[in-house]
Amino acid sequence: MLIGQKIKNLRLQKNLTQEELGERTDLTKGYISQLERDLSSPSLETFFSILEVLGVSPKQFFDEKNQKQQVVYPKEEQTLHIDEDKGYEINWLVANSNENEMEPILLTLEKKGEYKEFEPSQSETFGYVLIGKICVTIGEDTYIAEQGESIYYQALSTHNISNAHDGTSQLLIVATNSYL
Repeated sequence: MLIGQKIKNLRLQKNLTQEELGERTDLTKGYISQLERDLSSPSLETFFSILEVLGVSPKQFFDEKNQKQQVVYPKEEQTLHIDEDKGYEINWLVANSNENEMEPILLTLEKKGEYKEFEPSQSETFGYVLIGKICVTIGEDTYIAEQGESIYYQALSTHNISNAHDGTSQLLIVATNSYL
């Protein structure tokens, strides 16, 4: 049984960050992270304290029948942001995905549209060009991907995504270690 994953799921269901859970249990964010990745095991006192903050009893925690995960994410739960100045629209396809290991988004770029520049990170990014042509700049290097092509890169250098098409382009992106 992966206790850490269950703790993480309950924390996410309560819309708590690791830091918030840590503050409410007098634990550090780093320790909560270690627990959630099953790199450390809590004492019984710490475990009960965490369960109390998460609002579940030990019986509920260990009862497999009560553990439900959301599998389908309706369109109404998506979050849309439009930046008219930069010519892009970003649609977060899974609610609270920035708390998960992967963050899927749909990025629509108008003609000459450009998404923001990102600082280097440990993130990995996958993209699939649905419509048009996308330009990915990583450090000093530039890459072009056309409709039907995929991109995949580690975000180890400053990078950005822009439209390389005369019309609208659309890119499905899945990133790890949310930075979008």
